[in-house]
Amino acid sequence: MTEMSEAEVLAEFRAAGALLQGHFVLTSGLHSPFYLQCARVLMDPRRAARLVSALAPKVRALEPDLVVAPALGGIILGYELARQLGKNSIFVERVEGTFTLRRGFDIPKGSRIVVAEDVITTGLSTRECMACCRAEGGEIVGAACLVDRSAGKAELGVPLVCLATLDLPTYPQHKLPPELAAIPAVKPGSRGLDARQAAQSA
Repeated sequence: MTEMSEAEVLAEFRAAGALLQGHFVLTSGLHSPFYLQCARVLMDPRRAARLVSALAPKVRALEPDLVVAPALGGIILGYELARQLGKNSIFVERVEGTFTLRRGFDIPKGSRIVVAEDVITTGLSTRECMACCRAEGGEIVGAACLVDRSAGKAELGVPLVCLATLDLPTYPQHKLPPELAAIPAVKPGSRGLDARQAAQSA
């Protein structure tokens, strides 16, 4: 077990070049001058293992049977978390905008599930993943993420365990501050890829 302070977690993000500043459209559709690019953090297996070793004990206390992650952002975290817990990891994918199980994955009835996300902003994709799991007969016992950038405001209805809680500003499109509106927006996340892009990344 490795304990990490929030400062140490953010140091890992900075070391990976994953704490970005600019004008970003988040997966939630909100705009922000900050973006946490977890793919850069998790691309180093040693860094991923180090971070998850601090998260896993908190998740183990929830006594899950299965780790489920929403694609795309949660897949690597979900896998490494499940590996350290000695459990299986599966993921849900969007089909026509709705999360569903594919690739022969199934959820045994009554399974105790933890949903794993890289970053939680509004909690929408986490809640949608939970709904998919419940529809398959799973019981959601909690959610886990590296960073909760909602500062604890995301309403999930289950316990959330994370390594860091940040209060990073977010804005709807129609309420951008002038200094942010003056910067061209980029959308680093995977949601909204067109069919051709998705096929190339499949």
